[in-house]
Amino acid sequence: MTFFTIVVRSLVRRPVRTGLTLVGISIGIAAVVALVGMAWGYEKSIVRQLDVIGIDVVVSNMSGGLMPKVFDESLEEKIAPLPKVAATTSVLMQMLSIEDAPMMMISGREWGGFTWDKISVIEGRLPHNATERAVVIGRLAAEVLKKKPGDTVQIEADELPVVGIIDGQAVVENGAIILSLNVLQEITLNEGKVNFVDIRVTPGTTKQEVTALCDSIKEIFPEGRAMVASEVGVLLLEDAPLASELVDQ
Repeated sequence: MTFFTIVVRSLVRRPVRTGLTLVGISIGIAAVVALVGMAWGYEKSIVRQLDVIGIDVVVSNMSGGLMPKVFDESLEEKIAPLPKVAATTSVLMQMLSIEDAPMMMISGREWGGFTWDKISVIEGRLPHNATERAVVIGRLAAEVLKKKPGDTVQIEADELPVVGIIDGQAVVENGAIILSLNVLQEITLNEGKVNFVDIRVTPGTTKQEVTALCDSIKEIFPEGRAMVASEVGVLLLEDAPLASELVDQ
């Protein structure tokens, strides 16, 4: 009698245990496949968001988490004069529990910066200025939170009016709460701090020139990263421990 025959007989004699084992293995494989698919979907949605907004280079200080560490907003002033930089804007992003939603992206954007340009208002309006303590909500986030203009939303200890529902033309944008950078800095006790500087390069800039720009930024900000927009999704996955493990598998 061969070893293979013994194994087969053992499996046949215990059909219930064999069936449960196969079900468990199948569920495990399905879960891994689903999570990998979610990770790649997240990467694509991030790249889509950056493309819609018109961001060519992203500067941040990634450090083993989905949201990077904050740094001084004065970095933008050092980057703006560099060759091939057409426009810069600073952003503070936070992942916070908002009311019944366990985790939601909050995006505080420099007032007047180009990251406001592609936002389309579905209902209501945008904030009037940099100091108005008000938010607009992506249409998907509005559905989750069951909010409309005139309602309020609680962020940390502050309750802010919802003045508009927006379509950001990307899943990440539509699932976010957006407000002025100044206001989010104050609410989260991050005055003078941001965790992204977004850059648009001048038209006609070559890949080599973009690479040279990233190298120049690295010299100014050695603890950070200057990433070409198309690479941001991949790097975010690498910095998120669970996602990177699943992709490696």
